[in-house]
Amino acid sequence: MSEFDYDLFVIGAGSGGVRAARVAANTGAKVVVAEEYRVGGTCVIRGCVPKKLFVYASRYGKDFSDVENYGWSGEKPSFDWTTLVANKDKEIDRLNGIYIKNLKASDVQILDTRAVVRGPHTVYLLNEEIEVTARTILIATGGAPFVPEFPGHEFTITSNEAFDLPSLPQNMVIVGGGYIAVEFAGIFAGLGVHVTQLYRGEQILRGFDDDLRNNLNDEMVRRGIDIQLNADVKEISQAGSGYRVDLNNGDTIYSDLVMYATGRNPNSQNLGLEKTGVETNRNGAIIVDEFSQTTVPSIYAIGDVTDRVNLTPVAIREGMAFVQTVFHDNPTSVDYENIATAVFSEPELGTVGLTEAQAREKYGEIDIYKSLFKPMKHTISGRDTKTMMKIIVDAKSDRVLGVHIMGPDSGEMAQILGIAVKMGATKADFDATMAIHPTASEELVTMRDKWQPSEV
Repeated sequence: MSEFDYDLFVIGAGSGGVRAARVAANTGAKVVVAEEYRVGGTCVIRGCVPKKLFVYASRYGKDFSDVENYGWSGEKPSFDWTTLVANKDKEIDRLNGIYIKNLKASDVQILDTRAVVRGPHTVYLLNEEIEVTARTILIATGGAPFVPEFPGHEFTITSNEAFDLPSLPQNMVIVGGGYIAVEFAGIFAGLGVHVTQLYRGEQILRGFDDDLRNNLNDEMVRRGIDIQLNADVKEISQAGSGYRVDLNNGDTIYSDLVMYATGRNPNSQNLGLEKTGVETNRNGAIIVDEFSQTTVPSIYAIGDVTDRVNLTPVAIREGMAFVQTVFHDNPTSVDYENIATAVFSEPELGTVGLTEAQAREKYGEIDIYKSLFKPMKHTISGRDTKTMMKIIVDAKSDRVLGVHIMGPDSGEMAQILGIAVKMGATKADFDATMAIHPTASEELVTMRDKWQPSEV
């Protein structure tokens, strides 16, 4: 009989925690997961999945307008927010049920409770008011939206609340310049809300390639979003049924709703970590080594709570690596280089590898290939929009260092491109690949002329 109640105790049933629990249980280990909210985590319940559903909804308005020049006519359909929210909830309930079913199918016990670490092998269950023991503890509690403190911060909402608004506002302010702010600006603008986006920096999407940032800014403005850079909120106060938003530059905006998307913090508070010797950094991220092990050997952490690369597929991969390390005696680390990602803005972004600035700093001499063109669909629809594609190449080795795309289905393209870049494909490999015509992606294998800085 084991000296512990469980072989593995997982705190948090998000994508990473669920994957680790299931795979560990398939080795014959006795596994339990504690989750105080809903199984599925941020991505499934109030993140990636509902966001993508809302993105789809937001695009139909323009799509209906596009069809007229293609010969379609008739009354434009109307939009009902409550129908979207209700159908979103049905899909989330379905996914939540699948996650629970899969855990049970792997003989993973699910506890609907908050769990607090009380020692290297001890966890306290708040609802049950009991302690249990585990040979290994895995913390996978994710992150949560962060709103800074300032006069009136209590009047704001975050992405958590944005999915369940009782009704759509006529106008709103979104504060932030990251992918969450950009995506929700596109969502609400596409649904007919007048959106003002405030960002304290020089340009949105800090950390992305500058061509992506600049071109997306232009496209968002073209779609009616009022982007104000170098602007931040000084104070928010109630004004009738809405809010007065005073900015640090002296301007004032009146808005029905103010949403903050200025970052997320690791969910490491009130877990008992400080009493067990698990170290965290200044923003609360749990410090781990390359194998996701904390400063307490029996306690591991994966996903956003470690603040490494905060993406759902990364958390899942970290969970898989954790199981290999702990339950297969096969120390496995995760390779964080060349992770393909997408921003579901309007238009969409897809990217993998280094930005131009990163490539110049690391490799010095690089070659740039760029193309900016109107998508074929909109040569007839009449919509004023552009697609951009950019390839960054190491001039010495000819290896493709990064690919950045703005336009329809960019995320789908970036996923496939991620394979090529990860394998070390060269520009010659791209050039040797036959194009599929007519497609937007053929541009990636037909660009032959190096971009010169003097070109517009």
